[in-house]
This record gives sequence, C-alpha cells and structure tokens, in this order.
Amino acid sequence: MLTPLLELSRYCCQIDFLRYAGAVLRQLLIVPLLLGALLMMSETGQAISCAAPDAEMVAPYAPHAIKLDAAHPAAEWQTAGPVSFCSDWQGKNPDTERETQVRVLWSRDTLYLRYECRYRELYVFDDAEANGRRDHLWDRDVAEAFLQPTPSVARSYKEFEVAPNGMWIDLDISPSGLADLKSGLTRSVHVDAQRKIWTAELAIPLRCLTPHFDPNRVWRANFYRVEGKAEPRQYLAWQPTHTLQPNFHVPEAFGALRFERSAGE
Repeated sequence: MLTPLLELSRYCCQIDFLRYAGAVLRQLLIVPLLLGALLMMSETGQAISCAAPDAEMVAPYAPHAIKLDAAHPAAEWQTAGPVSFCSDWQGKNPDTERETQVRVLWSRDTLYLRYECRYRELYVFDDAEANGRRDHLWDRDVAEAFLQPTPSVARSYKEFEVAPNGMWIDLDISPSGLADLKSGLTRSVHVDAQRKIWTAELAIPLRCLTPHFDPNRVWRANFYRVEGKAEPRQYLAWQPTHTLQPNFHVPEAFGALRFERSAGE
C-alpha cells in the first residue's frame, strides 16, 4: 500500500505545482496587460480632450488697447482661457502635433484673436497685395475664424484668415455670396521653427462686425486650421461640421462666444 500512496502524493504535488505555476503565469501576464490598458487610457484621454472640446468660449474684457506681439504676448492674454482642438472637420483623427489654441479678448472698439498652432510642415504663398491681403489664402496653411454676431441671420457671418507669414484675408459671407469685408484688421505673426509652433494675433475693429456691439449678446463662432498645399490636406475644426467632404461653411455647427462684462458695469 505504500507505493500507491507515494505515487498519489507525488501526483497531488504535481497538481499543486501546476496550479501554482498557472497562477503565477496569469499574474505575470496580467501586469503588462494592465500597463498597456493604462497607457491606452492615457493616450485616449489626451486624444479625447483634444477631440471633444467645449462648445462655448468666453472672451474677457480688456480695459485698454492691446499691443499685438505674437512672439511676446501681452499679459492680458493670460486672462483668456483658450479653446483647443486637433481633430478634423468630422471630429475624427486627432493629431496633437497639429493642436491649435485660440484665445479671444475684447475692448470697447476691438476684438482680439490669438492663435497658437502646432505644425508638422509649413506651406505659404510667397506673393500678396502690398498690404498683405491674399485671395484664396485658404489654399495654403491658415488659421481661420468665422464670427456670427447676429445668429438670427442664419447664413450671414464674417470670415477672417491669417497665414504663418502674416498674409490675411477678410470676407463678408451672406446668402448672396461673399464680398471683401475691408475690416481694417491688423496682425502680428511669429514662427518658432525649433518648437514647430506658429502664432498669430489679430485686432479686428468691432464696427466691421456689428453696428452696435452689445456684450450681453451671445455670438456664434467657429475656428479652423488648414495645413498643406495639395490633397490630402489637413482640415481641423474647433466645432466639427460633420460634413462628408471638408466644409467649414456650416453655421449651424458653430459654438457660442460669450463676452465678460467690464468691471463696474
């Protein structure tokens, strides 16, 4: 009877060893899986934060005129919380190396915009009018703002574009088509080639946007980026338009732009 008992004991030990080894192996496999999952969650969280921005931005009040200097921004810009985006016009394919941050300020007579644009490559025109205006500027790299001071006029809004080299265009969009806005905007641009960030600041007279500016009125707005000179190009949007083909002219997709009142009002 001793021999069968010894064999049974060895068999039981082998089973226990296999069970123990299996448990250890499972733990060893779980660790990298958990690490991989955490890494994916981190990456996904970063993408989501860039791909699903808030649908509203707030423009603080600036009590005096701001000197435009894209390379050395005025202190007032720190009061303006940025909106960020890096996904395409459909809200897909986020690319943090093309992230755009937009800030807005306003004073009694001026709307200020500041763009900080990460880029992979730069493509710009080398010719423009004497004042820097360039028709069809959108056929190269640009940052764009579509502003709708009167949302009740559904198909009417203003379009502003600026390129990394300072070229610009402004347009008045209406149901009858588009026309030169002749806004009298001024701008400053700066390219940091080492960090691959180009920056632009715009000062737009409020009188070209609305005859009677009311800071209590909520505007509609959207912000965009275009990068590249030949298809497939990159078409990035703050608020996705969700069109089948790239199309920024979708005012029903615009977000909200609110204005903080000045102190004492």
